[in-house]
Amino acid sequence: MAVITISRQYGSLGNIIANALGQRLGYRVVMRELINQAASAAGAPEVALAVIDELGLLGLSPSEEDYQAYIQAVKSVMQELADEGSAIIVGRGGQVVLAGRPDVLHVRTVAPVELRVARIAARHHISLPAARAQIKTSDRQRRIFLKRFYAIDGNDPQLYDLVINTARMSAETACDLICAALQQERFR
Repeated sequence: MAVITISRQYGSLGNIIANALGQRLGYRVVMRELINQAASAAGAPEVALAVIDELGLLGLSPSEEDYQAYIQAVKSVMQELADEGSAIIVGRGGQVVLAGRPDVLHVRTVAPVELRVARIAARHHISLPAARAQIKTSDRQRRIFLKRFYAIDGNDPQLYDLVINTARMSAETACDLICAALQQERFR
């Protein structure tokens, strides 16, 4: 069975789409659970917290050695999940770690900044300036993570089989598109 990686901009409905797809397809959705597994395997729980803390609120600064052990553990967990199949891997560079595997569909969700700001403000009941600050910080942290550990720009459309702008369609329609893409011969 196929595996789907979902890279997403904060506020672009990526997590909602991942969970809806998981329910529709009966696939396991792997988000922070992957981070925790990898950190445990690497013996670096502080790294997991630092990576989860996209907004930098905890002020953690693990060693470079801990980060490298963590990244190796993440790669191993992702490879195992891909070998098992029927999984949706959200974030953590899955589009790079599993690049080239014919049984993996790489998806990116995007949306204009103003729409993402409005969604985050509504979801978390915060002001628009606070939501904008969260998005700016999240975008920066994700960009730094992908550049530092995988030497890529996560916004490069060539990393993905499908880029979905959620300003132009609902999460349900996005799920329909992803399911249609899974009908290709290579995923059966």
